[in-house]
Amino acid sequence: METKIPRMEYPRPDFERQQWINLNGEWEFEFDDLNVGEIEKWYENGAFSKKILVPFCYQCKLSGINDKGMHENMWYRREFNVPENFKGKRILLNFGAVDYHAKVWINGKFSGEHKGGYSPFKIDITYFANREVNTIVVKAEDKYECTQPRGKQYWLEKSDRCWYTPVSGIWQTVWIEPVSNIAFERIKLTSDIDKRFVRAEIYLDGFKDGLDTEIKVYYKGMQVNRIRTSLAGRISKIVIDIKDVDSVDERYYWSPENPNLFDVEFALFDGEKQIDFVKSYFGMRKISIKGDMILLNNKPYYQKLILDQGYWPDGLLTAPSDEAIKYDIVMTKKFGFNGARKHQKIEDPRYYYWADKLGLLVWGEMPSGYSFNAEEVENITEEWKEFIKRDYNHPCIITWVPLNESWGVRNILVDKNQQYFAMSLYYLIKALDGTRLISTNDGWEMVYTDICGIHDYVASGDDFTRKFTDKIRLLEGAPEGRMLLSDGFSYKGQPVIVSEYGGIAFDDDSKEHWGYFGPVKDQKSFLKRYSDITNAIKNIPYIQGYCYTQLTDVFQEINGLMTLDRKAKVDVDEIRKINS
Repeated sequence: METKIPRMEYPRPDFERQQWINLNGEWEFEFDDLNVGEIEKWYENGAFSKKILVPFCYQCKLSGINDKGMHENMWYRREFNVPENFKGKRILLNFGAVDYHAKVWINGKFSGEHKGGYSPFKIDITYFANREVNTIVVKAEDKYECTQPRGKQYWLEKSDRCWYTPVSGIWQTVWIEPVSNIAFERIKLTSDIDKRFVRAEIYLDGFKDGLDTEIKVYYKGMQVNRIRTSLAGRISKIVIDIKDVDSVDERYYWSPENPNLFDVEFALFDGEKQIDFVKSYFGMRKISIKGDMILLNNKPYYQKLILDQGYWPDGLLTAPSDEAIKYDIVMTKKFGFNGARKHQKIEDPRYYYWADKLGLLVWGEMPSGYSFNAEEVENITEEWKEFIKRDYNHPCIITWVPLNESWGVRNILVDKNQQYFAMSLYYLIKALDGTRLISTNDGWEMVYTDICGIHDYVASGDDFTRKFTDKIRLLEGAPEGRMLLSDGFSYKGQPVIVSEYGGIAFDDDSKEHWGYFGPVKDQKSFLKRYSDITNAIKNIPYIQGYCYTQLTDVFQEINGLMTLDRKAKVDVDEIRKINS
C-alpha cells in the first residue's frame, strides 16, 4: 500500500491553530459484518487484517481496499505519539467527517461518539492519551437507510440513475491539536458593508475571570485594526471597525471578480500569558434582495452557476489532493461561471476556502434523506445546525438549500407535516444565519422561501421561451410536471432563478449512461444545444440567473462539461463566450 500521508494541508483554514499533527495515512482496518466487534471488545485487542489509507473510504481505489460491497460496520486502528511540546495541555482529537455513526476509543477506553456523515466533531482525549504510544480505535456504522442524510450516496447495491457509490467511514482528515485549559471553541464573523465593521462572536470552551482577547486585522498584509479587550463571559461580541481601509469602499469588498479577504488573528490571554491563538479571515460581502432582484454588495448581480457534485473517480467524495479541489474552482471560472451549487454534499472546508480565495459564489446544500419520519427530521435538523456552525464564516456561501426537489418530503405538495418541516428548516436557518438567502425546497413544491429556484430540463431554447415568457402563468403552473408551489402557498415576488437545467449528455457509446432528452454525439451538437437554451434563459428579463447541470460526469451520469477524471469534453473558451 502507498504509505505517503495524503491531504497534509491544514483542514480548517478559517480556524487555524499553529500546532497540530495530521493522523491521515495508513490505519489498520476490518469489516464487522456480523456486528460483533463491541461484544468481542475489538477496541482492546481486535485482530485487524487489512490496511486502509485514511482519509479515503473503503469503497474507493485510493483507500487501498476498493471494495464496492455493502458493509455497514467497520473498524479502524492506529497508534500516535503525543510530542513533548503538547505536554501539559489538553489534546483534542478532530475528525473532519465520518459517515455515519462514529464511536471512538483511546487506549481501550471509550472516549466519545458522533452521528452525522458530513459534519465534523472533536473529542477531548487528554485523560485517555496518557501513554508514550497511544492507540485510537474507531468504529463507524453506516446503515443503508434513507433516514440518514445521504445525498447522492445510493442505498442499494448497484448505482442507478443519478445516485452513486456510497461513502462509508472516515472520509475527511483526522488530526490532533493541543489547547490550554480554556480555549477558543468557535469564532463567528459577520461583516457589515453598510456600517463598515465586522462583528466577532467569540465562543470559549470555558471561562474564568481575568481573560482578555487581542484581535489583529490585516488587509493585504497591512494591519488595519488592533483591539484588546477583557472578556466578561464565555460568549462575547466585539465590533471591529474597518472604516480606515480605503475611502472607496467597493475596492475592498468581496466578490467573484475581486475576492478581497481580510486576515484576522485572535489571541486569548490569561493575564499577560497567551493561552490560545487562532488565525482566520473574512470578506466584506453582502447578499440581499430588492424586489425580484438579487443584490451582491448592494448591486444587482446575475448568477451563472454550475451544478457540482464533488465526486472523484478514485476518491469518491474525498478529493485526492488540495490541488484537485482548487482545480475544480479554477475550471469553473474558466468556463465562465461565477458560482457553483454544491449539489447534495456538504463540502470539505478546503473547497469553501479556495472559493473564498479565488472568488466563486456557492450555494450550500444539505444532502437529502429519502424517507420522511421523525428520525429523518431529527437527523437533518441536527446536521444542518452543524453545517452552518462550521461554515458560517465563508463569504463565498450566499445561499442555503435545505431541501431539493422534495426528496425526503415526497408529499410536501399536500402534506402539512412535511410543509411544517420545510418551514421549520427555513426559520431555523434564519435564526442561525440571517445574512444569507434560502431556497427552501429547490426545484418545485415550494413553501416559505427567499428564492424561487426552478428546475426544468427543456430540450430547446424555443421550449424554454414558450414556458417561461409568461411569468405569472409559469409560477402558477408546473413547468417540469410538478407544481412550483405547495398547497396553501403563493408567489410573493421572490427572485426567480433556473437552478437546474441542461444536463446535456455526451454519448460515450457505453451501455449505461444517464442524461436528459437523449445524448449528443459531438461537440458541435452540444454547443448548439447549450447556447440555444442558455441564451433563451438570459433573454427572459425577470430571471436572475441559472445553474447548468453539470461540471463533471459522475459515473453513469455523463452530462458534465468535463469527464469524471477532469478532462474537458467541450471547448472551454466557447462555453465561456456563451456564458458572458
